[in-house]
Amino acid sequence: MDLEAGQVAVVTGAASGIGRALADRFASAGLHVVLADVDADALAVAAIEVAALGVEALPIVTDVSRAESVQALAERTIERFGSVRVVCNNAGVVGRGDAWTGPLAQWEWTMGVNFYGIVHGIRAFLPHLVLGGGGSIVNTASIAGLYPGFSAAYDASKHAAVAITEDLYNDMQAANLGVSVHVLCPGWVRTNLMDAERNWPIELGETGEPMPGSEVLLGHVSRAIAEGLTPAAVADAVWDAVAEDRFWVIPQDDFFALAIERWERMAERLNPIANEHVPGLPPRSEMIAEMMAAMGLDT
Repeated sequence: MDLEAGQVAVVTGAASGIGRALADRFASAGLHVVLADVDADALAVAAIEVAALGVEALPIVTDVSRAESVQALAERTIERFGSVRVVCNNAGVVGRGDAWTGPLAQWEWTMGVNFYGIVHGIRAFLPHLVLGGGGSIVNTASIAGLYPGFSAAYDASKHAAVAITEDLYNDMQAANLGVSVHVLCPGWVRTNLMDAERNWPIELGETGEPMPGSEVLLGHVSRAIAEGLTPAAVADAVWDAVAEDRFWVIPQDDFFALAIERWERMAERLNPIANEHVPGLPPRSEMIAEMMAAMGLDT
């Protein structure tokens, strides 16, 4: 699917991380960009900086977990520009609360943004893409959508993101409506995802306490993220996938190998196992020992 100067891109989660990099990538190619995010202050700054690239940048504060908010995003986009060419349903969060004993609100928040945010984006923008003669939808999942073991609610939301994106792809292929569909599944990327609770909705109450020993894991994950791919590299991978009409956008082969190994075990009907070596992290056995020591349980 060709993307050209003067067309319009919509990016959710555009105030930082991958979303901001996508906005920059589209703008650098001459596309006007609608930037959506729940963080109004950061969004305003991002829009000014994207506009400095010589395009129109329209910031719209949006809570993707709410259908009416995303619908309003679509309406304002069409009202201002008349059409849209590419929609990136990118907003994502991860909570630190205990998935099994913590408040259910952690699940509601994570699924609301990571899963329903994509559902709402598809439903709000798909009619405009079709009526406008075609376009592209890019949904941000994660390698956690192909290989669980990071965080239960996050993994579940990203598996759901992959599934609905593949369903959408098949439907668009069958209907021949001129809409290309792509799913982004990165590993570690230099974003502030682990600080996502800065945008925790106050109406959901308390976030809940982290699992015991989780500060050890958080330290290793934070370092892995800091050493991960740049958001700009991920944005380039998305641009190339859209241009080449490739469904899968998987920027890191070492993470993809984990998913392949999981499916190989599944093919042999073997029970799941937690991988000892996840790229960017110490061996799992070492981290467990470190977490037990932090809880005073070492021997």
